[in-house]
Amino acid sequence: MHIEEISDEVAERLKIAKAESDKAEESQDAPTTATAAMFPELSPGRAMTSKKTVDEVAAELKKTPFFMTELEENDDTEAFKALAYEGTPFEVASDFKDHGNECFRTKRWADAKEFYTKGILVLAAEERKRAKGEPNPEETEEDVKNQRSVLESLYVNRAACHLELKNYRSCWLDCAAALRLNDKNLKAYYRSAKAFLAVGRVEEADDACARGLALDQNNNPLKAVAREIIKKSEEIAAKQKKENERLLREKRREMLVRAALKARNIKTRTTAQPPEMEDAKLQLVPDPDDPHSTLSFPTVLLYPAHLESDFIKAFNETDTLADHLSYVFPLPWDKAGEYTLEGVECYMETLSGGLIKVGKKVPLLKMLSSGNVEVVDEVVRFFILPKAKAAEWVQEFKTKKAAEKGSG
Repeated sequence: MHIEEISDEVAERLKIAKAESDKAEESQDAPTTATAAMFPELSPGRAMTSKKTVDEVAAELKKTPFFMTELEENDDTEAFKALAYEGTPFEVASDFKDHGNECFRTKRWADAKEFYTKGILVLAAEERKRAKGEPNPEETEEDVKNQRSVLESLYVNRAACHLELKNYRSCWLDCAAALRLNDKNLKAYYRSAKAFLAVGRVEEADDACARGLALDQNNNPLKAVAREIIKKSEEIAAKQKKENERLLREKRREMLVRAALKARNIKTRTTAQPPEMEDAKLQLVPDPDDPHSTLSFPTVLLYPAHLESDFIKAFNETDTLADHLSYVFPLPWDKAGEYTLEGVECYMETLSGGLIKVGKKVPLLKMLSSGNVEVVDEVVRFFILPKAKAAEWVQEFKTKKAAEKGSG
């Protein structure tokens, strides 16, 4: 029926109603029910709210998708979705399951997952209704049993999709949902074990597998997973053993280094924020496990007159400054040629915060074991200056240190 036809019909009824009203005025004794019969009955929605208060109407509206604020708490949501399809919730969910199975057979995992999800939503809504004490009065116990059987299958099937898509957490959550419906579902144990194993959670994988095998010790898929778990456990154990050996080796090497420093009377200090040096470190060379090896230090050459520096990864205790300066010079930024082996003076900072001039041909061990200097954060530091600028810089250094002590 078109809008124009509806309008004509309403107009015609209004005319009849008016005629009846005129007759009623002429005869007060005429029955008034005829007039009411001429009007259409109230719409279903209006009839439902005609005798309700505003608050009651608002409460009813809040149950519908158009007015609700939290979809998760509205149990009718999935029921409304189910109404878009013909059939009972069981039939609709079964249809989604069949479509999902077709996609799964052709390895369309994502599409299959979506179909299984739709089926789950429909039957999960029915489960929530029953949990709230609002079951469908037309459903029998057999109907409920059939629904739960399909819901269980939908969960384990979707878990299989998640496993293929590497959505491991979603996989074991779906398996858990299936096991709440049926704690004897072997596929759920198998897939959850596979998912846990894929992310290295061996204990959980082993538990799931063991529970499944307790139900069927001859289940080949579960037995295969059990073998994978054993193999993974052995790999983890071997890796852990190797790591423990490495840590023990590192600890022993650190003890050997500390013993070597103490034997040489080399003073050290560690700050709250030691520098990042990647693989450079204070160590015994050539064999870090041999206490008779020599010490090697990461070393920084500072050029304060030009605010430049060089880093020497391994400065052996038997080396001299001249050994390293011979290949460091000439410096690429030294345009004036001020830095030569004969034209520079070298200094180290003392324990008291002063400076000590060191010889370029003195072995590092002799400098460090003098008791006047210390190695900070395992790094040796030298100040390298052109002779012409050394005296001025030394005076500036002392003045600055005196000012720092005075302010402290």
